[in-house]
Amino acid sequence: MKPLQISPETAQKLAEQLKVPLEHLMHMPQHILLQKLAELAKNLPSDSDNGQKPE
Repeated sequence: MKPLQISPETAQKLAEQLKVPLEHLMHMPQHILLQKLAELAKNLPSDSDNGQKPE
């Protein structure tokens, strides 16, 4: 399996956000990385969520 095709800066930020070592991130299977990114995105407030209730 080849390492992920992402920039070093992106890899460092992802490793920090996902709380995994950089070496693990670079050799993580792509489907697992996508799953972890989806979980991370679900936990972050979205840009469209500005604190207003829908009408």
